[in-house]
Amino acid sequence: MSLIETDRLSLFYGNFQALKDVTLRVEARRITALIGPSGCGKSTFLRCLDRMNDLIEGVRVTGRVRVGGLDIYRKETDLLELRRRVGMVFQRPNPFPLSVQDNVLFGLRVHGRTDRRVLEERLQRSLEAVHLWNELKDRLKRNALELTGEQQQRLCIARLAALEPEILLMDEPCSALDPIATEKIEALMFELKKRYTIVIVTHNMQQAARVSEVTGYFLLGELIEFDETGRIFSAPRDRRTEDYITGRYG
Repeated sequence: MSLIETDRLSLFYGNFQALKDVTLRVEARRITALIGPSGCGKSTFLRCLDRMNDLIEGVRVTGRVRVGGLDIYRKETDLLELRRRVGMVFQRPNPFPLSVQDNVLFGLRVHGRTDRRVLEERLQRSLEAVHLWNELKDRLKRNALELTGEQQQRLCIARLAALEPEILLMDEPCSALDPIATEKIEALMFELKKRYTIVIVTHNMQQAARVSEVTGYFLLGELIEFDETGRIFSAPRDRRTEDYITGRYG
């Protein structure tokens, strides 16, 4: 079942068109990877899915984006609720300069949750989901900025998990991590997809091949090809896709 649907989605930064009529369907509880050279529109597309581009002056969006069947660009959309349902993990870990506990519970408090039992339960469950509970259960008051980069990235995912989203958007979540930390985050993705729909932007084609079931190739704002990952990497239909994955372009 498609959880995310875009129909002729275009985005303009002033007079510059960054996305050109992108139409695709993302199925629930799968990992979808978006690949392509720098500046091709991957991250811009990702930010369309939770309307983060709204924060940039001069942006104009046409076409439709549906999440769970609802058009998220309609005027009455509750952006706070949208960003609870659709969480974003950024390139570099961005924990708040607060304790581990306060980081995880931050979003819940913004949404007005104050019940101590609920907060404690959600804290433990979210840290368990990213395999941090056993590491940090005795150090919940520790400043999150003292954690390793890989722990910080897992903590940021836990902060989203506490809100019980439907979708996790990951914008090159391993680009600032070493190979061992990257392996841990990738293993975590496989576990998270049992509960969440994941869309990941990556420059690492090997990572896309390892973790995703579906891959989309972007070039100059266009979605060139969107198919099962195995087909994209073994028998792409478009010559431009083949040129990219074989290193002849990009």
